[in-house]
Amino acid sequence: MDTFTPDPRRWWALGALVASMLTLGFDMTILNVALPTMAADLGATTGQQQWMADAYVVVFAALMLPAGLLGDRFGRRRMLVVGLGIFLAASLLGALADDVNWVVAARALMGVGGALVTPLALSVLPSLFGADERAKAVGIISAGSALGLPLGPIMGGWLLNHFWWGSVFLINVPMAAIGILACVLLLPETRDPASPKVDTVSTALTATGLGALIYAIIEAPTRGWTDALVLGMLAGSVVLLTALVLRERRQSRPMLDMSLLAHRGFLFNTLAATLVMFILSGLLFVLPPYLQAVLGNDALGTGVRLLPMMGGLLVATRLAPQVVTRFGARATVSTGLVVLAFAAFLGSRTTTDSGYGFTATWLSITGLGFGLSLIPAMNGALGTLPRDRAGSGSGLLTTLRQVGGAIGIALLGSLLASIFRDRLDVTGLPAQAADTAGDSVIAAHLVAQKTGSADLLASANSAYVHGMGVILLVCGAAALVAALLAAVFLPATPKTEETATTPEMAPEPADA
Repeated sequence: MDTFTPDPRRWWALGALVASMLTLGFDMTILNVALPTMAADLGATTGQQQWMADAYVVVFAALMLPAGLLGDRFGRRRMLVVGLGIFLAASLLGALADDVNWVVAARALMGVGGALVTPLALSVLPSLFGADERAKAVGIISAGSALGLPLGPIMGGWLLNHFWWGSVFLINVPMAAIGILACVLLLPETRDPASPKVDTVSTALTATGLGALIYAIIEAPTRGWTDALVLGMLAGSVVLLTALVLRERRQSRPMLDMSLLAHRGFLFNTLAATLVMFILSGLLFVLPPYLQAVLGNDALGTGVRLLPMMGGLLVATRLAPQVVTRFGARATVSTGLVVLAFAAFLGSRTTTDSGYGFTATWLSITGLGFGLSLIPAMNGALGTLPRDRAGSGSGLLTTLRQVGGAIGIALLGSLLASIFRDRLDVTGLPAQAADTAGDSVIAAHLVAQKTGSADLLASANSAYVHGMGVILLVCGAAALVAALLAAVFLPATPKTEETATTPEMAPEPADA
């Protein structure tokens, strides 16, 4: 299979793929820093901010599997270009939007583009590189994807300090255009006619089932968990996702291969990776308002102050393969999750007077825990599968991780919104101002500025920090449960087995 003449332009082609992945990785974290500013300018509630973050993730997760199959069938280069084109158009729409709903629509459309680009950028590598060069190529594309993580908040902060919030969308336009040009000029066309057909019904069931679930979780704090619409959406999501599983189990060549979960190593490594993404996405959603509103940093300052977590993550990326070689994957994943739990419990001790030094400490430890748990878990999940199932396994793993991220933003964001509203002291405020202040900590700060109420400002900061502490306790508990599951159920692996880099090694951020 690998006895072919390598394309002389293959390293340039890899550059095109790295540009594509960098655009996506960059965009995932750039929005986290922009959300507080957008909330102030557009008057967005916490629920609407969750939708701005989650619209991308839900669509991305729902379309990941069919997008990969479309590339196999109609040509990977063609679909990559289409994906980047959609991403470019959606970014333009987001930059020009003057209403929350249009921003959400633009983010959903960006999810369509992202879903086409991510699996295809990885699936073209075997046709470009022989076995001897493939690991190096995968390492480079993984680094490109991971590089977007720390660059996003810093670039986003700089843009917000100098331009309007739409600039965080506009920056994607030239980057996507360069990606398109590079793909057209440098990438050879490849396809796999033997791949399963795209199942439209299964795709629709995935999108509507996930959409209904996320909608119910986001709306519950405002409407109440017993509200008819919330209960209806939850019931609908259960029905739709059950129908999806039953349908896929009957297919001879399923798009979503659920039988992969019968592999114990794949199941529990995937569960660990999904829980890590749940925590990471929720954390990246709740942190920027704390850094910006409570600690009083500008957008650029907020982006820079997220760097300790990215630093810890990058250290762990280098460290993880060596730790796995020495101690084995099961011990490494379990230890990483315990480190993550410790960081979250430490962070839950944050008060309004803690200052940034304390935050930077637990953020660094958090990044270390993420890297040590996520990378070996993902390598372990794919390493347990037969070679001919690696493609479908990679698709299922990535989809479940994205779902974990979406639910993290929805569930933890909703819990935070509920605690904040309950603890905020709006005594003496007019009804409308009190209602607005309860929408988010940013809104409360704006109301406090207009009314000159120092008490409201202090109450808003106190309520938000308390809510963030509860979120971190939940994250810590989730990490401990995951660590226990990993220690008990992950298969023991030979200590030298997990050192190879895989296409999915790079830590993908919350599609937050």
